[in-house]
Amino acid sequence: MDVTIGPVRYGDLAEILGNFTRFWGDQERLRPLHHPMFFIEFADTALVARNSDDEIVGYLVGFIAPPGNGYIHLVAVRDDARNEHLGRRLYERFFDLARGRGATAVKAITNPENQTSIAFHRRMGFTNLVRVEDYGGIGAPRVVMRRALDDTPRDDRPLDIQERV
Repeated sequence: MDVTIGPVRYGDLAEILGNFTRFWGDQERLRPLHHPMFFIEFADTALVARNSDDEIVGYLVGFIAPPGNGYIHLVAVRDDARNEHLGRRLYERFFDLARGRGATAVKAITNPENQTSIAFHRRMGFTNLVRVEDYGGIGAPRVVMRRALDDTPRDDRPLDIQERV
């Protein structure tokens, strides 16, 4: 599949939400996480992967947080574009963007039961995984993951929060 990765454009959120189930299946609880703010105010660190027909087949929404960490808020690949390593390519492009803005690490979160996501993040060099109770709200634990952005894709410094995964 011929795919290019570039910055998000005005109107991309509408296309993504219009094809929501192609990206997320029946995970409707994730729809509110697609706030327009991320596609407008943080558009310079949001990425889309487009096929040769200019359709969005993957996206990553991230930003650089004040302490100097890159933060990956959402990443998804459309059902017909999976197994093309688009998730990896989106992450690598975001790592470059974050480095270019002075970030020294990138954080991401996932649900503790999402073993596919945890395994993907480990493959991407996230070695500091910590389960944090109530991180997603009361009674909603999350796994917080961190990856250093230096020459070695690992960071074993503790996050100072709860138990390691």
